[in-house]
Amino acid sequence: MSDVIQLLPENVANQIAAGEVVQRPASVVKELLENAIDAGANHIQLIVKEAGKTFIQVIDNGCGMSETDARMCFERHATSKIRTSQDLFSIRTMGFRGEAMASIAAVAQVELRTRRATDELGTKVVIENTIVVRQEPCQSPVGTAITVKNLFFSVPARKNFLKGDTIEMRHILDEFQRVAMANPDVFLSLHHNEQEIFHLPAGNLRQRVVKIFSEAINKKLVPVQEETELLSINGFVGKPDYSKKTRGEQFFFVNNRFIKSPYLHHAVVGAYEDLLPDDFHPLYVLFIDLDPAHLDVNIHPTKQEIKFDDERLVYNILKVSVRHALGTNSVTPTLDFEQDQSFLTNRISQGHTHQQQPNTPLENSPKSTGSTFSNDQKRHDNNLKNWQNLYQGLDLIKQPVPEEDNEGEIVVNIEQWLAANPPIKQSEGDLEIMAIDDDTGSFSKTKKEPYQIHNQYIVSQIKSGFLLIDQQYASERILYERYMTALANQPIATQQALFPRTIELPPADAAILRDILDEINLLGFDIAEFGGNTFVIHGKPADLPISADEGALVEKMIDQYRNNLALNLGTAENLSRSMARNASLKRGQSLSTQEMQDLIDQLFACEVPYKSPFGKNCFITMELEELSKKFAG
Repeated sequence: MSDVIQLLPENVANQIAAGEVVQRPASVVKELLENAIDAGANHIQLIVKEAGKTFIQVIDNGCGMSETDARMCFERHATSKIRTSQDLFSIRTMGFRGEAMASIAAVAQVELRTRRATDELGTKVVIENTIVVRQEPCQSPVGTAITVKNLFFSVPARKNFLKGDTIEMRHILDEFQRVAMANPDVFLSLHHNEQEIFHLPAGNLRQRVVKIFSEAINKKLVPVQEETELLSINGFVGKPDYSKKTRGEQFFFVNNRFIKSPYLHHAVVGAYEDLLPDDFHPLYVLFIDLDPAHLDVNIHPTKQEIKFDDERLVYNILKVSVRHALGTNSVTPTLDFEQDQSFLTNRISQGHTHQQQPNTPLENSPKSTGSTFSNDQKRHDNNLKNWQNLYQGLDLIKQPVPEEDNEGEIVVNIEQWLAANPPIKQSEGDLEIMAIDDDTGSFSKTKKEPYQIHNQYIVSQIKSGFLLIDQQYASERILYERYMTALANQPIATQQALFPRTIELPPADAAILRDILDEINLLGFDIAEFGGNTFVIHGKPADLPISADEGALVEKMIDQYRNNLALNLGTAENLSRSMARNASLKRGQSLSTQEMQDLIDQLFACEVPYKSPFGKNCFITMELEELSKKFAG
C-alpha cells in the first residue's frame, strides 16, 4: 500500500491558514489599518466599495518599505515586529504574527505601492493567490497604498458565506471606529461607494469620541483618570441617563489594542450599581496601560482576547476607578450627614422643593425656617385643595404614564392621544370583544368587558376561565403585521409636520439610514437627506400620536435594526420588527375599555395572534379547573 500522507501545495496551505485571519472584508480592513498605524502614519484613508467585497484600499503616509521588504511582507511569518520568542512579552505594536499580508494575498488580488522618504522611486507589487504577478519600480508618494480586489475570488465557497452589504459594512465600521478611537492623534477618513462616511481630524480623545458618535454625547461624558503602580486607566464613561438596552458603545483598549472582555465589562457595570436599570449598558471608552510583561496577547489570531497575570486586581482597580469618576462628577448620590434631619423630614413629607438663591442664608438657619415653612405649607395646602376640587368624582389613574418603559423604548402617551381622538361613548355592557370559544376553539364575541391589571395585562373572561393578554406583546404583533403589509404593497399614510425636524446622526447610523430610507418611508415616514449625516423629517406615520417624538423613534429604530442584523433577517422583516418594538404600547400605560377592546379585536384579526414577532406569548389562558387546583393547596 502506498503512502497516504503528503505535504499540501503552498497555495492550499495558505488558503487554509488565511481562514483564521481573513474571515470577512472587515478582517482585511483591520489588518491594513493596524499596519498603517505601526508604520507611523498620521494620515490614513480607507476606501471601500460594495462593503469591501470588491474593493478595499488603505493609503497612509507612514515610513514606507524598501523593494525587498515590499516583496517579503507577503511571505508567511515575515514580520518586522519581533525577532525572538522573548519579544512576545514586550509587544507594543498592533501586529506581530507576520500572517496578515500572506493571508490576504492567498484569497484576493492585491496591489501594493510603497516608497520610503530616502528613495527616489517606489516599488509596485501585484500578487494573486499567493503568486507574484509583477514587481517593478513606480512613482509613489512617501508611504504605502494597498489595494485589495475581489476578496475570496479563489475560494468561491467562502465568498458565498458573506452576508449582505449592510451587515458587512457594519463590521467594517466597527473595525474603523476601534482603530480611530485608539489613535485620536491620527487623521482618518472612510469612503464607501464614493461617499464619505467619516472625516476625523487629528485631536484629543474627547474630540474623537464626539466625532464618532455625535455632538450630543459631549455633555454625557465623565472623564476617568487613575494611576497605580501596576497600571493606569484613562478615558470616558457615559452618565447613567445615556445608557442603552443594547450594546455597541463599549470600548476597552489595553496598551492601545482593542479587546473584548466580558469580565472587565462586568467591572464597569458593577461601578454603576443602583444607577442603571437591569440589562442596561453604559457607554465607555477606557484605556488600560500596563507593562506588556503582565499580559499575553498571543491568544487568538484576531488579538482581541488577552490574558492578565492578575485579572482580579485589574478588575478591582477598574471598578473603583469608574466609581470614583462617577462620584467625583456628582453622578452617584451623596449623603450630607451635617444636614438637619428634622428639616429634611419636613421637606420630604411636604413633597415640596425650594430653590436656594445665591448669597442667601441656608434654609435650615433658625431665622429663616419658620416664616418660609408657614408660607410654603399654606400655598401647598391651597394648591392641593384646588386640584382635588378639579378632579372630584373622577377615577384618577394612580400610576402616571411613564415617558419610557424599562426597555428605554418610545411610549405612546394615551392621555394626549385621547385628547386629540376622544373615544365614542357607549353604554355599560354594550361592548363586544373577541375571545376564544371553548366549544369550537375559534374566536367569537362575548359581552364581558375586559379590564386591566397593573397597567400591563388585559383580562378577558371566557366560559372555562379567563384570557390574559400582554398588552405590549399584543401591540407588537399587530404593528408587525401592519408594517409587513405596508412594505409589501400598501404604504402607510403620512402625517405631514407643520415644521420639519432636522436630526444629525452618528456616521455609522447615518450609513444604515441611507440604506433603508426607502423602506422607512413606506412605513409612513417622510425623511430626506440634507447632506452629510443630517436628515430632515417632513412627516411621520399617521397612526402615531401627535406627542410621539419622531426623531427619537427613528434613532431607536436604527439601533434596533442594527442589532437585528446578526439574525440575518430580510430588510422588510428587520424594519417591521424594529418599528413594532419601538412604536408599540408599553407596560405601564393605562387603557380605556374601548382601547382594550380595539387591541383585542386587532390581535385576533392577525394572521399569527399567538406570538409576538420576538417569540413571546401574546396571551395565555387559565382554566377554572386549574385555578381550583391552585386553591386546593
